[in-house]
Amino acid sequence: MRRLGTILALLLCLMAGAPAGAVQPDEMLADPVLEARARALSAELRCMVCQNQSIDDSEADLARDLRLIVRERLKAGDSDRAVRRYLVARYGDFILLKPPFDAETWLLWLTPVLAAAFASLAIWRAARGRKAAVAPLSAAESQRLEALLSREE
Repeated sequence: MRRLGTILALLLCLMAGAPAGAVQPDEMLADPVLEARARALSAELRCMVCQNQSIDDSEADLARDLRLIVRERLKAGDSDRAVRRYLVARYGDFILLKPPFDAETWLLWLTPVLAAAFASLAIWRAARGRKAAVAPLSAAESQRLEALLSREE
């Protein structure tokens, strides 16, 4: 009996670590190939309510509606690309978790690179400016420094 309890506890721990997703059983397609395609597509699409989750992970009503649309389009014979294009036409590139690199999104993609370049330039200029800011000692300062150093010896 004790061994059965341990096994059940281990199984519960293993199940807790598995990603559950928000897909309900009534949403799932009977064809496992189509369902796998639907899950892969859902993982690429942003929930317009949560904005930080894919529709596969979100429990929002709109995410459920989008999951159903994806499955309907796949059942109708659309390719993955056609489903993405359909949703982008309705919601814009924002629905994609990884928007394409084009004229509208170039700033989004290049901002991290530009920020790193500007930060590197600022650090380089600051370091270069510090070297130039150090002036040589005057004759009086040099004599005083030598006197102090000779006193310690």
